Amino acid sequence: MNSCSEYQHELNGLDAEGILKWTIDKFGSGAALATSFGAEDQVLTDLSIAIGRPVRIFTLDTGRFFQETYDLMHTTMKLYRLQFEVYAPDADDLARLIEADGPNLFYESIEKRKACCAVRKTMPLRRATEGRDAWITGLRKGQSVTRNGTEAIEWDEVHGLYKISPLHDWTEDQVWAYLRIHSVPFNALHEKGFPSIGCAPCTRAVAPGEDVRAGRWWWELPEHRECGLHNRPKKG
Repeated sequence: MNSCSEYQHELNGLDAEGILKWTIDKFGSGAALATSFGAEDQVLTDLSIAIGRPVRIFTLDTGRFFQETYDLMHTTMKLYRLQFEVYAPDADDLARLIEADGPNLFYESIEKRKACCAVRKTMPLRRATEGRDAWITGLRKGQSVTRNGTEAIEWDEVHGLYKISPLHDWTEDQVWAYLRIHSVPFNALHEKGFPSIGCAPCTRAVAPGEDVRAGRWWWELPEHRECGLHNRPKKG
């Protein structure tokens, strides 16, 4: 296994398109793109089609998405003629979680919110990444204080594979310029003050000038506003 430092050297100077091509050429079917149908994920989906490097795409359906998110998923499937790999929470785990603490446990404490995220997101992610070599994400350095260390490629110690972020150095303006220029469909909630969109009970609109992730788990401090999917990985 090559170290991240060697791969980082290979990726040095490549743009998003180059990073995506490199990833698919390097890992083939061992690579997969994770999408939650955010603006960045839509860019990567479109870019993979545009460069003629279709990639396996999976999504973690928590069961509590906004209807607008499901609408976008349907539109994207039809437009690009795609089939997404869908990973849902284990039914027994979800039943036990709700039986113990109720359907809105996430408002009661960080611990309970993380327990909900574990059942609905991180445990399905383990299944989605099992046996794979790399997962491609839409992470950007400018998204939040928890993501400002994002690099083009990192070693994900938790899941035992490479995490690759082709848009790591993109600005929000670059993301939206791509969407507009290439007529890429995006979530209707983006035009209603939702720059970052997750589960409906845990996402709200933000005021102009607020951090793009200020509407995610807004009752918590900024440094806690991650679901566990993107705990900082260790470099190989």
